[in-house]
Amino acid sequence: MNYVLFDSEVRISLLPFTFTRPVGEIRLGILTLREKWEDHLNAAVSYITEPYLEIKYPIELAEDNVFIDPSFLPTSEIVAEIQALDPESALFCASELVAYRSAGPKTKEEIGNLKQKKSTQDLIRIQNTWDIFSRNGISLQRDYERVTKGRRSAPIPASNRVISPENIFLEEGAKVEHSILNATEGPIYLGKDSEVLEGNMIRGGFALCENGVVKMGAKIYGPTTIGPYGKVGGEINNSVIFGYSSKGHDGFLGNSVLGEWCNIGADSNNSNLKNNYEKVRLWNYASERFDQTGLQFCGLMMGDHSKTAINTMFNTGTVIGVNCNIYAAGFPRNFIPSFSWGGASGFSTYQTRKAFEAAEVMMARRGRAFDEKEAAILEHVFEITKKWRKY
Repeated sequence: MNYVLFDSEVRISLLPFTFTRPVGEIRLGILTLREKWEDHLNAAVSYITEPYLEIKYPIELAEDNVFIDPSFLPTSEIVAEIQALDPESALFCASELVAYRSAGPKTKEEIGNLKQKKSTQDLIRIQNTWDIFSRNGISLQRDYERVTKGRRSAPIPASNRVISPENIFLEEGAKVEHSILNATEGPIYLGKDSEVLEGNMIRGGFALCENGVVKMGAKIYGPTTIGPYGKVGGEINNSVIFGYSSKGHDGFLGNSVLGEWCNIGADSNNSNLKNNYEKVRLWNYASERFDQTGLQFCGLMMGDHSKTAINTMFNTGTVIGVNCNIYAAGFPRNFIPSFSWGGASGFSTYQTRKAFEAAEVMMARRGRAFDEKEAAILEHVFEITKKWRKY
């Protein structure tokens, strides 16, 4: 079988993160959604996504294809049901389409004409931005069990104070010295060539992916994930950083999600709890309004390539788009459209030429090229987000 991950209607509710990637490239736990599905399927996948993203994430079709919605977290049971699908049939969980098997992509109406199969599995689905951090704990535990199964951890250096060492795994080249690692409430995973510097206090679940760095004296509460080449410091609680982003200094980040190529300035903080303890409302790109999350704790959602100056402050439930540059005293508003430049005193448009110059320099520092594909995707994001920039 040839496997293809398709973006369903939840893509809009996962903006701003899906402005620059298919749903399957969202990271939570240790792996991205795509990596989880590839691991369970034991096969590579491609994508059906927005046309402007296809230059970076192309589709690969065969005579016989299985199309899967990657917003569902895979399990061995649901994968077995998917692989047992007959040609021209579809698998539903409750009323939600999980997968279908066909010679080519189908419209919603065409899927309705396929042979219907019902699954009784109770699946976890990532439908909203806040699901990324609120579902991170169970996803991290599942990933940890699969990634480490039948393998032996690299030795944990004796200089550390370790609690529940059986729940701690160090990949080859991972370094950690003179830190406190408590894996009682969740596993701790240190990826290949990652490094935890001296004097850190980490409570699992925690994943530091390949080449990630925790700077000295950080306080990290799980479940938290730092993606590849991420660099963090200060205080972090139940947050997910996709990769290649930095929150390298003192300041608080809680119940939050950062995309790739973000930078949080020193002593910047976000609120994750309202003073009146009410449930948090968050900007929803689908409804174009602030909708109820049902969560009492919900912090900052920041799209790719966005950055803050030192001492930047964010209110509870703030959504920041792609390629924003935020500075100045005071609290900016709770929804900052993509390509915005400014702060509490007001915003102007962050022109693509300046934004791309910054992206090129930042990516080069991590050995990555800002190429024509990246530029074309961000140019498109600039155009489709104009309606939210009222300046």
